[in-house]
Amino acid sequence: MSRVLLLFGGKSSEHEVSCSSAVSVHDALSGSGHRVIPVGIDRQGQWFLADTSFRPFRAEGRSVSLTVPEGVLDVGGETVEFDVIFPVLHGPMGEDGTVQGLFEVCDLPYVGCGVLASALCMDKDVTKQIAAAAGVATSPWRAIRRPEWDVDPVGVALTVVHGLRFPLFVKPSAQGSSVGISKVEDVDSMASAISLAFRYDTKVIVEEGVIGREIEVAVLDGPRASLPGEILTGSDWYTYEAKYEDGGGECAAPADLTDEETKIVRALAETVFDLFGLSGLARIDFLYDTAARKFLFSEANTMPGFTSISGFPKMWVASGVTYEELCSQLVDAAFSRHAQRWKLSTR
Repeated sequence: MSRVLLLFGGKSSEHEVSCSSAVSVHDALSGSGHRVIPVGIDRQGQWFLADTSFRPFRAEGRSVSLTVPEGVLDVGGETVEFDVIFPVLHGPMGEDGTVQGLFEVCDLPYVGCGVLASALCMDKDVTKQIAAAAGVATSPWRAIRRPEWDVDPVGVALTVVHGLRFPLFVKPSAQGSSVGISKVEDVDSMASAISLAFRYDTKVIVEEGVIGREIEVAVLDGPRASLPGEILTGSDWYTYEAKYEDGGGECAAPADLTDEETKIVRALAETVFDLFGLSGLARIDFLYDTAARKFLFSEANTMPGFTSISGFPKMWVASGVTYEELCSQLVDAAFSRHAQRWKLSTR
């Protein structure tokens, strides 16, 4: 079995989500015989060897460093050996290609997508541009950049809604877990929603709302798509609170779709996986427009929530893969991808 460096926490607004995901991954890998080394990254970017008695995990403890480019893990002056990295990091500075670049520089095998795919999928505006250019249907949207907003916020708020139908969703372009997102019903509410989104990113998207259902598909290398799941929530939309705090939402798997609808959305998820050059894993999210009876691509998550009750593992459990098997398969895939890259010529 492998020695797995489990990274969690991070500097993003999804820090707490990551700390919870790491507990489930740690227990699953340990239960499968792997030796797991849990290292938490705090909100300032410092690394610590975590005490697993805390649930969720905390990014605190003995100081840890990773040397570059040697890729040596140092804990209190002692070298700790490991074979592969499982970065259960969500959002910016973890899911956006930054730590993936670090791993590549150090020539270390790691779970999940590479630098380019991670960076592309972190930016909702860019992913929608690429999907639309490739003929994958997505809901209408507009992007706003900070400099233009700073010059004329009122004018931008009025201009951006042109051609879009309310309700609109205003989102930071590179965030996850519904952080900084607002549902807007009229133009008078646009300015405050955009200002909130700019607290978390330098680019914001304004997206036309869709009356329909939220459908997700978990995808592994192949690509191989799971049975789809559906987000069920008692709130008006799937807020951060509904996801993680008040228990007001869940991913039901498998989704209540016809065989044909299931076939279509799984094929779409595999198409998106290939389109963005994803590897290891991804959760591909869609909106099902009930009036048009059509799936619309929403976003691709390269390191989705990973607690045992999160959507990604639940969809694979519904497809016949246990949580423990899923985590071990991801570690095996990391070694395979690293071996393939090792064969590439450098001159």
